[in-house]
Amino acid sequence: MALDERQQQMCDEREHDFSHLSALLVNCTLKQTPRRSHTAGLMEIPKAIFQEVGVEVEEMRPVDHPIAPGVHPDMTEHGAEVDAWPELVERVLDADILLLGTPIWLGERSSECSRFIERLYAMSGQLNEKGQYLYYGRVGGCVVTGNEDGVKHCAMGVLYALQHLGYTVPPQADAGWIGEVGPGPSYLDDGSGGPENDFTNRNTTFMSWNLLHLARMLKDAGGVPGYGNRRDRWDAGCDMAFPNPEHRS
Repeated sequence: MALDERQQQMCDEREHDFSHLSALLVNCTLKQTPRRSHTAGLMEIPKAIFQEVGVEVEEMRPVDHPIAPGVHPDMTEHGAEVDAWPELVERVLDADILLLGTPIWLGERSSECSRFIERLYAMSGQLNEKGQYLYYGRVGGCVVTGNEDGVKHCAMGVLYALQHLGYTVPPQADAGWIGEVGPGPSYLDDGSGGPENDFTNRNTTFMSWNLLHLARMLKDAGGVPGYGNRRDRWDAGCDMAFPNPEHRS
């Protein structure tokens, strides 16, 4: 996707170095690759900005992978026949920026988005090298598309989940587009007005740059300081005979 003149100018005139940053764009569409995804269409804006400033970008559609439901790191140890999550989570952990994209269905984020967040949560018992929760030092954002109301509602849930798990959420970390409520053109359809919508383009651009700035700050600082937030220095007071309280169902 080609950036518009303003977006390209921002990239060309930037004063900051974003090299050695990486981003994972997770499109929680219900459509398997290579079917056209309107959410992917909106995610092309941050993807183009990230690539233009030298960020390594990887994309993923969870629907392409046999991700088992559950809140344990490997669900094959808990009855699932197959689980792609142990391999996929390595791609998540390699990324400084996690951008989740989701369509709206019945006013809510997609089932694929909920499952992906559940599996992020499955790692909540693991710690980083500082003794913090595993996702500390990374930034998160989200984009939402659809033909019904719910952009802000979906964004609230996604961003809450990411920060609860340890991601740092910058200002204006969400963007979205919805067409006319009910049947009608979706984002990439001819005449939808989506790719030309100035409000959506502005918010998506601001989100992209805020993710970049905060990721750069955290990377240069070596992550979030480890004082006062180390799980390994806090006794949860749980009976060892009981499972991790983070994983109760």
